Amino acid sequence: MSRQIEKLSVFLPAYNEEASLKNTVKNVVENLEKNVSEWELIIVNDGSRDKTGEIADNLSHQDKNISVIHHHPNRGYGAALKSGLYACRYPWISFIDSDGQFDFSEISRLLATQAETGADLVIGYYLSRKVSLSRKINTFAWQIFVKILFGLSVRDIDCGFKLISKKVLEKIEPLQSERGAFISSEFLIKAQKAGFKIVEIGVNHFPRRQGEGTGANMDVIIQSFVDLFRLWYKLK
Repeated sequence: MSRQIEKLSVFLPAYNEEASLKNTVKNVVENLEKNVSEWELIIVNDGSRDKTGEIADNLSHQDKNISVIHHHPNRGYGAALKSGLYACRYPWISFIDSDGQFDFSEISRLLATQAETGADLVIGYYLSRKVSLSRKINTFAWQIFVKILFGLSVRDIDCGFKLISKKVLEKIEPLQSERGAFISSEFLIKAQKAGFKIVEIGVNHFPRRQGEGTGANMDVIIQSFVDLFRLWYKLK
């Protein structure tokens, strides 16, 4: 049995989230202060065209535990995740999407699950995903495809709420995916291949109130498949 985690790094990938970012940061900070003794929060502004970067900088000026990484120009969700993951300082790392569709108070459940199981990764799965039916169908088909090709034995590959040990990043090969949505698959495939213990936990998902997701963009979908087949060819 593991001890409760005391030091935690959290990062938020953000692209054109000026309407949601402040509230998401407030939610994260409040729950970090309740659950761990030392923390840092990194906002990864992935070349936003709105005021996301300005808001992020203002938040970092107000709290020494908050820092910002700026991408110029936009590089994609995978690049934002990589920047956040590799910038984190503490032994444990968590992240959520910055669009307000998760409640970071549920980090207490991920932390408790890790302490109970000794898992190297505690990954969320959607109890009820609040997106369109077509998006759900596309995601289901994508995940079946990934599981067949790589034997990835998890319930939900792409849920954007995870708790991971930094030692996983230090052991697996560097992540490569940037523009597409393959980054979560790549990370979990490499972690499973390296023998790390993965435990899943259900998390709530709320409707997006502002802004617009980019996961269904055709260029993102195409690049995801390019990245998928590149890794498959390398590992076969």
